[in-house]
Amino acid sequence: MMDFGDALRALKSGKKVARAGWNGKGMWIALTPGSTFPASSARDGHAAKHRANELEPQVGHNIDLLPHIDMRAADGSMVIGWLASQTDMLSDDWQVV
Repeated sequence: MMDFGDALRALKSGKKVARAGWNGKGMWIALTPGSTFPASSARDGHAAKHRANELEPQVGHNIDLLPHIDMRAADGSMVIGWLASQTDMLSDDWQVV
């Protein structure tokens, strides 16, 4: 078992981690690296499209997507931009999955 600092180091090395105390089966978190892509490729319905609209009519601009932590929820869906609770940060039941 690991503390949250260990879990963050594991995430940064490309591993998925989860808490033993989470009730949902198959839940885990992973670090999504940042990326840069052309504003013109932002799709409707995504937050990046709102940023792209701010840049128009300028041509040739990029959108920088910063690194963030995502979660696989118990139902298999992906939660983009997971945030740790105080309980998560203070727990010592983190493990690599």
